[in-house]
Amino acid sequence: MLYIGNFPSLIHLLQLCYSFSLAMADGSRDIFSALDNAKTQLYHFKAIVIAGMGFFTDAYDLFCITAVTKLIGRLYYYDPSKGEPGKLPKNVNNAITGVALCGTLAGQLFFGWLGDKLGRKQVYGITLITMVGCAFASGLSFGSTPHSVIASLCFFRFWLGFGIGGDYPLSAVIMSEYANQKTRGAFIAAVFAMQGVGILVAGAVAMIVSKSFLVAYKAEVFSKNHVLSTQPEGDYVWRIVLMFGAVPAMLTYYWRMKMPETARFTALVRGNHEKAAADMAKVLEHDIIVDESKPKIPAVPNPSYKLLSREFVRRHGLHLLGTTTTWFLLDIAFYSLQLTQKDIYPATGLVPKASSMNAIEEVYKISKAMFLVALFATVPGYWFTVFLIDRIGRFIIQLGGFLLMSIFMAVIGFQYNDLRGYKDKCPSDSTDELCEGKPYLFAALYGLTLFFANFGPNSTTFIVPAEIFPARFRSTCHGISAAAGKAGAIIGAFVVQNYTQTDEKIKRAIVSLSVVNLIGFLFSFLVPETKGKSLEQLSGEDMNEGDSEGVKKADDTV
Repeated sequence: MLYIGNFPSLIHLLQLCYSFSLAMADGSRDIFSALDNAKTQLYHFKAIVIAGMGFFTDAYDLFCITAVTKLIGRLYYYDPSKGEPGKLPKNVNNAITGVALCGTLAGQLFFGWLGDKLGRKQVYGITLITMVGCAFASGLSFGSTPHSVIASLCFFRFWLGFGIGGDYPLSAVIMSEYANQKTRGAFIAAVFAMQGVGILVAGAVAMIVSKSFLVAYKAEVFSKNHVLSTQPEGDYVWRIVLMFGAVPAMLTYYWRMKMPETARFTALVRGNHEKAAADMAKVLEHDIIVDESKPKIPAVPNPSYKLLSREFVRRHGLHLLGTTTTWFLLDIAFYSLQLTQKDIYPATGLVPKASSMNAIEEVYKISKAMFLVALFATVPGYWFTVFLIDRIGRFIIQLGGFLLMSIFMAVIGFQYNDLRGYKDKCPSDSTDELCEGKPYLFAALYGLTLFFANFGPNSTTFIVPAEIFPARFRSTCHGISAAAGKAGAIIGAFVVQNYTQTDEKIKRAIVSLSVVNLIGFLFSFLVPETKGKSLEQLSGEDMNEGDSEGVKKADDTV
C-alpha cells in the first residue's frame, strides 16, 4: 500500500470508508428488509386513516367553497339596480378560491423542507393544528362590511392553505416510508384517495345543511321577490359548511401524535438504528434485532452532497424535472376544469336558472350536483388507482391518464357550444339556463375527463415523488414537486379563468389545455417506474449502488 508521509493515500481512505459503510449498512438493511417484507397488517390501515384524514380536510376545505360562493355573493353583493341575484365580483371570486392555493404552495415548500430537517412526526402535528384552527376561523370571518368579511375570509383561507400544503409532502413520505414494498403504491394512493372522499363529503354536508335551513326558512324565488329570496339565515349556512371540515381532522390529532417517527428517517438521516428498530417493533408483528455495537451515524455511503448540488443534479436532476413538470402541467388542466363546471351543472339540468331559486335553494342544488359528479366520476378514479397501481405500475397509469384527458378535453373544446347548449334558445318561461345542447354527452365527456385525471396523473404525480428521492431530501423534493403543481393550479385559477370571458375564448382555452396534457404525457418519460422496487434501490441509498460503486472501482485498480 502506498503512503504519502504519515498519511494513507486517497485510495486507502476510500477503501476504509467503504468497509466502514458496509458495517454501518447492516443495521439499516435489517430494518428496511423487515419493513419491505412485512405483511399487510392493522397498523398499515391505521396509518392510511390517520394520514388520509389530513387529505380529507385538505380536499373538503379547498372544494367546499365552490358550494357557497354564490350564496356569499347573494348575501353581500346584491345590487337592486341590476335586477339579478347578487354575484361576487370576478376579482373577489378569484381571491376567495385562489388564495388558499397560494397558501398551499408556500406550505408545501416550507413544511417539505422542515420535514427533512426536524423529522416527519415533529412537523406533522403543526400542519394539522394549522388546518383545524384556520378551518374554524374561516367560518368565523368577521366584519361589518362585505369587504371586511371577504378580507378576513381570505386571510384565514391563506393560512388554511399553508397548513394544507404541509400535509402533501408529509403524508406522502410518511406512508411511503411505513409501507411494505409490495403494496406501497396502493397505500400511498389510498391516502390520496381520501381527497376524493373529502370532495364527496363537502357536497353532502353542504346539501344537508342547506336542506335543513331550507325547510326551516322558506322563501320565494328571486324572480318573484328580489329581496326576500335571500334569507338572512343563509349567513349561517356557509359558515357551518366551512367549519365542519375541521372536525374529522381534529379527531385524529391524538393518533397522529402517537405515530412513531419513520424508521427510514431515524436510521438514514438521524443514524440511530436501535431507535428505528424499537419504533418499528411497536407497530410490526415481530421484533427487529440490530447489533448495538454498530455506530449510530447515517448509513448513507456519502451524505456530503447537498440538495440541488452538482452531484444531486447528476443523480436526481432529471427525476426532479420530471416530477415538477408533470405535476405543474397536470394542475393547469385539472384546476381549469372548473371552467366547464359552471356550465355542466345547468347544461345537465342539475342546476336551474339562478332567478328561479332562492339563495339557500341554490346552495342545495349546486352541492347536490357536486356530490353526484364526485360520486360517479371523481371518487371511482381514485380507487381504480388504489386497486391497480401495484399491478400495472405508475408509468402506464400516468401516460394513459394524460393521453385520455387530452382526447376528451379536445372533443369538449371543439364541440363546446353544441354540447353545452345556448342561452338565447331557451323560451322566456323556461327554468333552464341552457337549451338545445347535448347534456348527457357533455356530462359523460366531463366525467370521463375527471375519472382519468384521478385514475391517472392526479394520483401518480403525488405518489412517485415520495418514492424516488433519498430519505434526507424526500420530503423537500416532494414539497418542491407539489408546489410546482400548485403553481399550475394558480395559473388555472387566475390566468386561464380571467382569459375566458366569452364562449369563444372558453373553447380556445379547453383546446389549449388538451395540448398541455399532451406535453405532460411527453414529460412523463422523465419519471421512472417504481413498482416492485425498494425505496433504497430507487433513491440510490442501497449499499450496492451509488457512491459505493465508485469505491469498488477504485479498489479494483489497486
